[in-house]
Amino acid sequence: MVRARTPFLFSFVLVVLFTNPSFAQTSEADRLKAELEALRLEFSNRIAELEARLKAVENAAAQPAPAPVEAPPPALPTQMSAAPSSSSKMFNPDVAAIGDFIGAVGKSPGGGEPSLQLHEAELSLQAVVDPYARADVYLTFGPDEVGIEEAFVTFPTLPGGLLMKVGKFRDAFGKINAAHNHVLPFTERPLMTQNLLGGEEGLGDSGVSVSRIFPNNFAFIEATGQVFQGNSEIFKAEKRADLAYVGHLRGYRDLTESTNIDLGGSFAQGHNDAGGGDTTRLWGADATFRYRPLRRSIYTHFLARTEVAWSRRSELSGPSAFGAYGYLEYQFARRWTSGLRLDTAERATDPSIRDRGASFLLTYAPSEFSLVRGQYRHTRRGDGPRSNEFLFQFLFSIGAHGAHPF
Repeated sequence: MVRARTPFLFSFVLVVLFTNPSFAQTSEADRLKAELEALRLEFSNRIAELEARLKAVENAAAQPAPAPVEAPPPALPTQMSAAPSSSSKMFNPDVAAIGDFIGAVGKSPGGGEPSLQLHEAELSLQAVVDPYARADVYLTFGPDEVGIEEAFVTFPTLPGGLLMKVGKFRDAFGKINAAHNHVLPFTERPLMTQNLLGGEEGLGDSGVSVSRIFPNNFAFIEATGQVFQGNSEIFKAEKRADLAYVGHLRGYRDLTESTNIDLGGSFAQGHNDAGGGDTTRLWGADATFRYRPLRRSIYTHFLARTEVAWSRRSELSGPSAFGAYGYLEYQFARRWTSGLRLDTAERATDPSIRDRGASFLLTYAPSEFSLVRGQYRHTRRGDGPRSNEFLFQFLFSIGAHGAHPF
């Protein structure tokens, strides 16, 4: 009897299972859940495996390379290929390009900048020549000329703590003369520079420069002496012996962690274009005060600077021509800076004529590679009418441009 009932009971159970809807749905849900959990487990294992492999690669890269086994030195081509970083640096110097676009609005009876112009495009090439020398080349492309602004080699490890530059370079007279156009905090150079110190080109020439730092516990002291060929915007050499000389003494000291002061004195002498062996002598002094709080250095700073200069031409019997400017700069936001400059300068060839000016500047710097500046300039010429102009400037740079003197 028991064996006869077993097939009947088994068939009854199958009928109940397949004819009960709720039971069938429950079984399907369980199956889907099981598949989902299996997929989750599979992906978790795969992610863990990839993370382990990534960590192993990072650890291997962070470990120092094993010391090479000593072997006979290879031939020269093999040595160059074995050190790609040094050889690539040797044959591929740092290259940068800078564009300086200037526009002007308003009437200027005394001339002035064009309405729109690419004032200058500068191409720089900089590299270490060897452990004892460094080379810098600056090519300038302007509306009217293409030339070499600077091209010199620097020897920083000479005996006696001396640093020497040989080539063509800008002079060390004051602060503004040695600066390239794109480093200036204004769109143009002060009247003092234009009337007495050679304008945009300054006293720059081919020559030799020697400088030395004098260590002490009070301040940073640096002395610079330069000898030039004698042909610049100020000096004109008639013969080989008509050299020009420039000297500069600089002192720098930190007053607090946020403030410092920079003082300088300059002298220059050379033959001028009057002929007959006449000479021009220049004296100058500069002072700069900076405030830049360390904790907010990218948001605010204050700078106050002044420069004075005297020009004495031997063919003139009157007093020396005098010029000066004062400049205040305040950064009031991370990308915004305002400035105020006052100018006064007599004419080098006629000290009885004095020009005066005032400028207000507003600068916006989206990044360290671009700049937009506006400048309102009022000028009162000693021999002409007044002028009111608005200048605007766009600066942009690409490449690895080296640091400029502080």
